[in-house]
Amino acid sequence: MSESAKIDTEDEIYRRLLLLEERNSQLMEQARRVEGEKRYVQSELERMQRELRRLKSELDRLKAPPLIIGNIRDLLADGRVVVKSSTGPDFVVNLAENVDVGKLEVGARVSLNKQTLAVMGLLPSSLDPIVTGAEVIDKPDASYGDIGGLEKQLVEVREAVEDPLLRPELYKKVGIEPPKGVLLVGPPGTGKTLIAKAVARNTNAAFIRLVGSELVQKYIGEGARLVRELFELARQKAPSIIFIDELDSVGAKRLDAATSGDREVQRTLMQLLAELDGFNPLGNVKIIAASNRPDILDDALLRPGRFDRIIKVPPPNADARAEIFRIHANKMNIDGSIDFDELAVRADGATGADIHAMCTEAGMFAIRENRDVVLPADFEKSISKVLGEEEHKQVSGEVGPMFA
Repeated sequence: MSESAKIDTEDEIYRRLLLLEERNSQLMEQARRVEGEKRYVQSELERMQRELRRLKSELDRLKAPPLIIGNIRDLLADGRVVVKSSTGPDFVVNLAENVDVGKLEVGARVSLNKQTLAVMGLLPSSLDPIVTGAEVIDKPDASYGDIGGLEKQLVEVREAVEDPLLRPELYKKVGIEPPKGVLLVGPPGTGKTLIAKAVARNTNAAFIRLVGSELVQKYIGEGARLVRELFELARQKAPSIIFIDELDSVGAKRLDAATSGDREVQRTLMQLLAELDGFNPLGNVKIIAASNRPDILDDALLRPGRFDRIIKVPPPNADARAEIFRIHANKMNIDGSIDFDELAVRADGATGADIHAMCTEAGMFAIRENRDVVLPADFEKSISKVLGEEEHKQVSGEVGPMFA
């Protein structure tokens, strides 16, 4: 073989080796791509299998028969329990394997199998939305500085409600029990609800407010249940304050000749009496109630041990009316020549709510005349409007012209 033929053969072999190496690298790249696709397909298969198992589990759950809600009446020594279902009498039933008997107690809410009535699980205690919605989350904007002429009443309320929650050690040192409840009585518009708002703002306790009429329900036993759940919520949220407005709507005197509706109100009242002074201690739960008809309240409500402190909230006198005028006027753009003492004399017989209405009406008169300053004449017209022309003329005749 010549030298040139030998070189051509070596070049051909080298080219073929390069082609083989290039082909090999292509095959390896293709193999890696196929392996990656295989792993992706396997992961997708596993994901689909998990999703299939989840859907089967969800389908089985949806196909499961509904459970019955019941309450435990007794725990037996052999591990079984006595339950009362929502659809029938008491039953002695077994427990499901996943139910811990150590967590069960008499009165607990449980779920029951529809066929065997076996206890399938422990349910959390349920509170009525009326009760849970009664908790005041956002603190009211009223403060003690917004209340005029009720210094004595505020001292008594703070002694009975705030001090036991903020400084309980004082009562322990003295050796007395703090008052359980405070009843605010007085005519409408004298500031009873405003006092409760101020207490809610100035304490860190949970504040729960209900109107007495909300405790009166249509069906037998519903009102008593609401009262029971109301105090249960207060104990869970302790320290807490319960404020019952318009107490006379549920706490009226019990009569012998009563209709079925009256008897239901009386059942609610008896549950309220039991909660106020029953076997279950209130602890850090304080009660404030308000009523403008104390004469019709049941005597059992008014005795010491339930509402220990009855605070009368009278209509404001002349000095108190002047102070209330100043409190409302501080938020207004008024003329500096207004005599608040003279306003208080002119507004004889007005309550705090009336004075608030007078200040609002005075501002409305200024707005009506396109002014941004409230003048003395605006207050004169507002007093005339709120109290009425006859009353205003009668008072004007006694004290003379308001503004010279």
